Amino acid sequence: MDYIIDAFLGAFRLILTLDSEIFTIAWFSLQVAGTATVLATVMGVPLAYVIATRHFPGKPAILTLFNTLMAMPTVVVGLFCYAFLSRRGPLGFLDLLFTPSGMIIGDLILALPLIVALTIAAVNAVDPRVQLTARALGATSRQTAWTVLLDARYALMPAVLNGFGRVIAEVGAAAMLGGNIRGYTRTLTTAIALETSKGEFALAMALGLILLTLALMVNLLLRRLQEV
Repeated sequence: MDYIIDAFLGAFRLILTLDSEIFTIAWFSLQVAGTATVLATVMGVPLAYVIATRHFPGKPAILTLFNTLMAMPTVVVGLFCYAFLSRRGPLGFLDLLFTPSGMIIGDLILALPLIVALTIAAVNAVDPRVQLTARALGATSRQTAWTVLLDARYALMPAVLNGFGRVIAEVGAAAMLGGNIRGYTRTLTTAIALETSKGEFALAMALGLILLTLALMVNLLLRRLQEV
């Protein structure tokens, strides 16, 4: 038990002294997860609106696909992305493997299905009369979509936060696509795994506490939005 207590004390010491390495890793993790979440939102919300409001062949299959992809293990995403981005893969010429851009692509693939599936549910929950009224008043397709999404805004925010929560805490894709390179592609999760294996429990604990704090903040925001 002594080493656990020592690890906690060391972790708090590192955090309170604003250790540069810890906060560099935390900031990089936020940048990667935030960028991937923004991209997934920009791509996913319009796609989800089209899927939710249109009737076309294969729609049930597409819905099933997105629901399935929501639970895709992060290491599987990392595996497929690695295959495509490696030197022998079809996208190897882009040199994205072991770069922040490659990690963002992996996180984007992780967040997109979650945001799409939850946004579809949010749009479906909007009163159909909102869309009908907008059209009756002469709104264009884009204006109608904006009206529906605006009505669903309190359900859309949890979708985005869930997407962010999924990517900020994942380790499989980050390790495979980023390589855990110090000062370049090291994230909170990959650093925790590395420092634990090295026996640096205080540093690993400090990183874990920061990650836990981020997860707590996301959950508090989700709870607040659900109460609105």
